[in-house]
Amino acid sequence: MTKFKYFLLVLIALQIISCEQREKLKVANEDDLYDSIVANSVDRDLDDITEDGVLRALVVYSSTSYFLYRGQAMGFEYEILERLADHLNLKLEIIISDDLDAQFEVLNRGDVDLIAHGMTITNQRKREVDFTEYLYLTKQVLVQKKPDNHLKMSWKTLENQLIHDPLELIDDTVSIRKNSAYHERLMSLSNEIGGTIVIDTLSSQLSTAEIMDMVADGTIKYTIADENLANINASNNSILNIDVPISLSQRIAWVTRKKSKNFRMVINNWIKTERKKTDYRVIYNKYFKNRRSFKRRIRSDYYSLTNNQISKYDDLIKTYANNIDMDWRLIASQVYQESRFDPSAESWAGASGLMQVMPATAVSLGIKDLSDPKESLRGGTAYLNLMHSYFDKVPDSLDRIKLALASFNCGYGHVQDAQRLAEVNGLDPMIWSDNVENMLLALRFPKNYNKAVVKHGYVRGSEPVNYIQQIFERYNHYKQFITLE
Repeated sequence: MTKFKYFLLVLIALQIISCEQREKLKVANEDDLYDSIVANSVDRDLDDITEDGVLRALVVYSSTSYFLYRGQAMGFEYEILERLADHLNLKLEIIISDDLDAQFEVLNRGDVDLIAHGMTITNQRKREVDFTEYLYLTKQVLVQKKPDNHLKMSWKTLENQLIHDPLELIDDTVSIRKNSAYHERLMSLSNEIGGTIVIDTLSSQLSTAEIMDMVADGTIKYTIADENLANINASNNSILNIDVPISLSQRIAWVTRKKSKNFRMVINNWIKTERKKTDYRVIYNKYFKNRRSFKRRIRSDYYSLTNNQISKYDDLIKTYANNIDMDWRLIASQVYQESRFDPSAESWAGASGLMQVMPATAVSLGIKDLSDPKESLRGGTAYLNLMHSYFDKVPDSLDRIKLALASFNCGYGHVQDAQRLAEVNGLDPMIWSDNVENMLLALRFPKNYNKAVVKHGYVRGSEPVNYIQQIFERYNHYKQFITLE
């Protein structure tokens, strides 16, 4: 062997060793990075969450996860979260994610305790976070557009113009969110098929439905979607083809911090039980399989992903809410609570109309026709404003409106009784939560409503308490979805 050949072999060997060392160093550095992320994440587990009494969940605003339809919050994640919060005896607080790329960061720093967004379980992601038990199984599919004139084509001609095998994606471009499981899958697929698939990365603020719409209108050529999401979103758009699988079955789950071991264990046990229930399957089918219901929602004017509207009476509600200087979304939530926006609604007690005004009260307010939406809203908001004026000495504006709403529901006299009873029991008559609220509940019992300070006797206190709780829960949803103009 010549000296030159020997030198060349040594040089090659050194380069190979150097490359291997660099790769090892790279992996070690990545491990150090992820170890650091986990180590620096907040120490917060089940006991801390239970002590706070709040389940803070990060969700995605989308056509299947969380949205508003005809004044009601809906979505697969939302309904399952409500059941989980009830199981844990926690108040549910929903935070909408505005950046899918930042979700793990938001979770690890403790802003939320759960990412309630169906994510594919991957080893790469498990380095930063841990997944719950899977919620459902699905697979990834290619989303492509049929030719514009596909309805006039023969089946054979149409088939010849569509991709039928992932191999056909070599040297073509697929558009997906950068840090999605779709991105990981395309990288693996390129390696599996021994060719390059060009990946066009999209904004992390785009939902799968929005990206599929981009395929339908020709903005992008291809994308990837989970099959259940692809099926429901393509049901309203016949120009999309979603027949080509890109992956095997994959587990879709929610996400917790690695340090939240006890919290995750409780959720896992709960999910295992829930998955076996008929109610769980009904909820899943409602959002991922019921195509007729999906089409009806997305074509409605009162679907929050389409319009900034709650009901057909929004303009009237805005007018009368403005007259009394209140957020129209709060009044809309009250109207939903009273009648679900049905002007012909009647209660067992004789109240009727959008705001369920009693006939005697209607006379005092000058309402001639309770079924007239304009009259009902004018009179109802005027009555709420009157109740509001009775609490002008209450320092906190939120307490003041809650006391006014309670008076609207069960009568000012009963709220006065609860305030007096609060003073007798060393509570604050100017504060609703845990003070006047508790005394209204106490007025269900003879030992309380028979006291000398009580002038109006028995009241079913759970009604105004639930009334206010539900109005404000819905109002919080409305504030998430509906912007003030």
